[in-house]
Amino acid sequence: MSELKEFLLPDIGADAADITEILVSVGDTIAEDQDVLTIEGDKAAMDVPSSVAGVVKEIKVNVGDSVAEGQLIFIIEAAGSAAAEAPAAPVAEAAPAVEAAPATATAVKEVCVPDIGGDEVEVTDILVAVGDTIAEDQDIITVEGDKASMDVPAPFAGVVKEIKIATGDKVSEGTLILIVEAEGAAPAAPAAPAIEAPKAAAPAPAPVAAPAKAEVVVNGSIKASPSVRRIAREFDLDLNVIAATGPKGRTTKEDVQKFVKAQLQMAKSGGAGGLAVAASPKVDFAKFGEVEVKELSRIQKISGPALHRNWVTIPHVTQFDEADITELEAFRKEQNAIAAKQDLGVKISPLVFMIKAVAKALEQYPNFNSSLSEDGQSLILKKYFNVGIAVDTPNGLVVPVVKDVLNKGIFDICREIAEISKKARAGKLTAKDMQGGSMTISSLGGIGGTQFTPIVNAPEVAILGVSKSAMKPQWNGKEFEPRLMVPLALSYDHRVIDGADGARFITAINNYLSDLRTLIL
Repeated sequence: MSELKEFLLPDIGADAADITEILVSVGDTIAEDQDVLTIEGDKAAMDVPSSVAGVVKEIKVNVGDSVAEGQLIFIIEAAGSAAAEAPAAPVAEAAPAVEAAPATATAVKEVCVPDIGGDEVEVTDILVAVGDTIAEDQDIITVEGDKASMDVPAPFAGVVKEIKIATGDKVSEGTLILIVEAEGAAPAAPAAPAIEAPKAAAPAPAPVAAPAKAEVVVNGSIKASPSVRRIAREFDLDLNVIAATGPKGRTTKEDVQKFVKAQLQMAKSGGAGGLAVAASPKVDFAKFGEVEVKELSRIQKISGPALHRNWVTIPHVTQFDEADITELEAFRKEQNAIAAKQDLGVKISPLVFMIKAVAKALEQYPNFNSSLSEDGQSLILKKYFNVGIAVDTPNGLVVPVVKDVLNKGIFDICREIAEISKKARAGKLTAKDMQGGSMTISSLGGIGGTQFTPIVNAPEVAILGVSKSAMKPQWNGKEFEPRLMVPLALSYDHRVIDGADGARFITAINNYLSDLRTLIL
């Protein structure tokens, strides 16, 4: 008997969604990652791919049904899971017995380059070796094209038998990468005896990875189907700059369409928010002396347009202040000494207290924990308290987000910062790691400087800049005494926040840092 498997609705990035179309019928043979139904939630429509290859036996939902993660969608007769149900051909009495192949037999398969969103790319790293056992979706090579570097995952698990490419080779969709002995594949059918026999249905061949349906993971974060990549290529778009709303960070067709519409609207209005910007002058710098051309990093190419948009479309106001952190610093050093004696493996940084103070101030002043609606006519107030931290990496600035700050202790946040900072510098952050921020902190205290004007990280409405602390004389009512002061710079969107609220917010942060006891009130 063939094995029947249940296909359950995966994580769709929302509590529930309505089924708008069922793309298969009972009896259809479907491939793994083939789109099988279309659903629509509050924010977007998306295609849901199958996680199982085989024949659709039952459809458990209807168009118009509201579904959620984990709900049963189909019953599927899995491909290659067992021998076909057709009767076996009779064997002559004199024919020698044929030993049945074990169920765990393997099959040699080819792994080819999937749709990578470009004509040709260069292999920059081969991440596996002959003899390695690889898992499904494990990254096997890294390639680099004109716009991005990306890791190519294995479409199935198995053992690497041959590597057909080398570092530096140019490859494109369909190029053979590896020969893999796949795990759990259906064994080849035994040779039929040389006698006349009724024709039986041929057993289904072991599923071969279909390059046209493979997903490509860009730098461990961007996922998109071939159809979406095809649309992006038609409009000459970089998928890295398009916000992904699909399940598990998947970029959908609607995401691309929404981005294109926004760009067209911007062009109609004469530039970002109606601000037409003159083109930069073309200068031949080489005529003045020796020059060197250095390409921007991928992160700089992505963040540059976003920073420019934020600067020209958001009316910035920056409020400056200094916080007395003398007692805070003494407490921090004391706790680090205790942690070292207890071998806790964690060290408290000043940034942790900044994160807690910002989250507490966000709770006190809800307008700072908000975003403007797309039409600019309403304010979306957030009930969560997630703080982004700008991290300097060799390739540029990234902003991972520490989630649910108010419900975490100092040591918990320290460990989380250490982990996400390590991922950031290794280029392993995912889209999920950098989404959902309430407000951002940009701390340059470890480098230097007395003040700077940080740019608001839209769709947030405020950002806190922290500079290097220094001992300064402060009047205590009777005399000047040395106190450790840290400069703060609060930039905010003046469409949402007025100057009085800005002053109140930065004063609240100042008070929390100056007296840690207020953080627990």
